[in-house]
Amino acid sequence: MPAEVLREAMMQSPALHRMLMRYAHTFFIQTTYTALTNGRSKVEERLARWLLMAHDRVDGDDLPLTHEFLSIMLGVRRPGVTIALRTLKQAGLIEPRRGTIRIMNREGLKKAANGAYGAPEAEFQKLFGGKS
Repeated sequence: MPAEVLREAMMQSPALHRMLMRYAHTFFIQTTYTALTNGRSKVEERLARWLLMAHDRVDGDDLPLTHEFLSIMLGVRRPGVTIALRTLKQAGLIEPRRGTIRIMNREGLKKAANGAYGAPEAEFQKLFGGKS
């Protein structure tokens, strides 16, 4: 959609304008938390957060994710992802398989994220309801 068409639609619909501003607000918070988490959290905490965010967006507990993809998303070397996955598995939080990670204990995974997960999701919930 061309930007001019969107601007016109927003001017004609206060509800659309409000919705898009809410979305921009929640996106800004999510981006800010990503930067904060990347700067202060351990790989295991960042991985736990990322798995929770992915889990929010799928039906069921199986996430189709590879070590390689996670290493790109977390900005770490693949062996670092393997070690972090092993740590979360040993804690009984996940069950990694080839190309899939099953969430076994979501509440435990939230604790493993050590505060890196929750605030942006709560803001999304407050503004939009439903799953983030």
